[in-house]
Amino acid sequence: MATAFLVGIGAGIVSALLFAVVISGSVLALLLSYIAPLPILVAALGWNHRAGLIAVATGAASLAVIFAPTSGLAYAIGIGLPAWWLGYLTLLARPGENGPVWYPIGRVLAWAAGIAAGVTFAGAWGIGGSYADFEATMGRAIRAFLTMESAPGGQPAPSPDALGLPSGIAVDDLVDAIITAVPPLAAASFVLMLTLNLWLAAKTVSISQRLPRPWPAIADTAMPRVMLPALVVAAVIAVVGGGFIGLIATALVGSLICAYALQGLAALHALTRGKPGRPFILGLTYAVLVIFLVWILPILALFGIIDTLMGLRARRSGIAGSAP
Repeated sequence: MATAFLVGIGAGIVSALLFAVVISGSVLALLLSYIAPLPILVAALGWNHRAGLIAVATGAASLAVIFAPTSGLAYAIGIGLPAWWLGYLTLLARPGENGPVWYPIGRVLAWAAGIAAGVTFAGAWGIGGSYADFEATMGRAIRAFLTMESAPGGQPAPSPDALGLPSGIAVDDLVDAIITAVPPLAAASFVLMLTLNLWLAAKTVSISQRLPRPWPAIADTAMPRVMLPALVVAAVIAVVGGGFIGLIATALVGSLICAYALQGLAALHALTRGKPGRPFILGLTYAVLVIFLVWILPILALFGIIDTLMGLRARRSGIAGSAP
């Protein structure tokens, strides 16, 4: 217990530092902040979830004391608690006839999607207590960024109307489109961040032989079937809803599309297993994914949804029911 306590404190300090470096605004700092959940997940997976919870408390308290209480709260909600919860779920098991039955990875992925949508909503609410305040604050920030980026070095920034937009596109329309796109894109990127850090943490702990759970078959990852109607409902609300209700719906659409894209990628791994062209297919897929991420994710998500509806992997393996 003493070791887990010390590991938790150390992991919390490292995670808080990774979270705080984003203040510098450099590209390296942004990349480092992306792995802020990693120390918490390593502690939770390698030294049980209590060590992860200690890490969250340590990181939040450190940021609250050094910067402001709101910084500690933002860290806890946006980084610490989501990482701890996913680590806890990953090691969750129930007794079975042939040993422990571990919590399905597909359900962990579904949790990541739900958490991403919730964190996105919390961030939007933190920017403005009302949706009108959120829109106004985001609009000012986007306009400032657009004018700053369009001004040559050392020259005054032009007015928003002098940005040289294509004919028929007004600045207000562009700003509104960006505001609408931010929640689903932010939620999708958060899903990627959580799942990537979870995989890295599990792989690290597994190599050190501290992972209590056998390494799961990632290629068999399948979202629970109930998430498909959830996606449909969220999409409908995103279209007809307004305010924060519409925002959280669009965020959920973005996070679920990303989660289904990851399932589609897993299905591609499974379906190409044993095929002579597998290295080329997977290599090309990952290369295109890195270059055209935003455009390829919906295609992979569609493949993941088809896999859910038709049980592509189950048909190939002859096992009924591919979803957990």
